[in-house]
Amino acid sequence: MIEDLLDRPAVGSDGFHTPKNPALLPEEEIASSSMSRERRLKFAAVRTCAREGLRRLGVSAAPILRGPSGEPVWPAGIVGSMTHCTGYHAAAVAPSDEVAAIGIDAEANRPLRYREMLGLVTTAEERAWIAEMESAYPDVSWARLVFTAKESVFKACFSLTRYRLGLGEIVVRVNPLSGEFHARTSTSHGSGGDAFPNRLTGRWTARDGLLVAALSIRRSARVQEEV
Repeated sequence: MIEDLLDRPAVGSDGFHTPKNPALLPEEEIASSSMSRERRLKFAAVRTCAREGLRRLGVSAAPILRGPSGEPVWPAGIVGSMTHCTGYHAAAVAPSDEVAAIGIDAEANRPLRYREMLGLVTTAEERAWIAEMESAYPDVSWARLVFTAKESVFKACFSLTRYRLGLGEIVVRVNPLSGEFHARTSTSHGSGGDAFPNRLTGRWTARDGLLVAALSIRRSARVQEEV
């Protein structure tokens, strides 16, 4: 599923069933030793996906540890992103000389747990079109899809700039027919080659009870001026 949402040279790998005894490298075994069994299985499952992606890029298996904020630390020359939710896990990777950042996220295709969360996750602008989409396409949880898309933007921005975008700093508009979403951020972050574009386009899908969003930023991308 994740593979369908990525542009080359990014590659992805995913799975729907968490292996009972997924393999970890020695350094990862140490890093995950204090985790609960459930968390450790998720930790291992996404790394299994990541290593499959690295293999397809011709990169040897290497430990993928966690940075200070819990982010995956990729081998030199690689950018990537991971996600997992109940019944699904995925990773996407790409060579860093061609791709500046990747962000992926997956959520269950169901309404937000509390209606009050809508005001925390979305802007007034987003809520206006979400109401229209809920009427026209009731099979998709549009509010949760907005959250999923924003999470993919957040991950890409953080990996590139180490800036933690707030959900209110990201505005998303989803095209229900093309499978694309368009996002804009209120400000640009980073500078020079590490600047994060304030207008982006990603892809999304609703399948198998899941919502999955992904975007990648090519090295040629530059901050765009507000129109």
